[in-house]
Amino acid sequence: MLPALYIVQRELGYLTDEGIKYVAELIGLSTAQVAETASFYTMLFMKPVGKNVIWVCQNLSCTLCGAEEIIAHLEKTLGVQTGNTTADGHITLLRQECLASCDTAPVMQVNDDYEENLTFDKVDQVIQRLRTKKEQ
Repeated sequence: MLPALYIVQRELGYLTDEGIKYVAELIGLSTAQVAETASFYTMLFMKPVGKNVIWVCQNLSCTLCGAEEIIAHLEKTLGVQTGNTTADGHITLLRQECLASCDTAPVMQVNDDYEENLTFDKVDQVIQRLRTKKEQ
């Protein structure tokens, strides 16, 4: 079920009601069962998100290494609070409980890629790269 949901999300940007129904029919489960499963996983989106999604780890190791300061910097740089999407729909900023990369804390996941050992400069470079990609 999870790979099918992920494919639907990659194609549509998030899990629409129609996408959930399609997966349910595909694998022979009820729509409710698929929706319940989808809503459990934070990396499956039940509503629209930006073209790019940034998750910042907020678990203990990352927090001790400056994750809260990184989040505050991202909020200021992007002009949005965590949990929201920039006005242009380009970037959604989220917290993630654990990205399982404690030895490279603080860490964030940008779409499918990890950015590790974060500093404000490194974060700024990532944001600039995303903005440049948008303009192309």
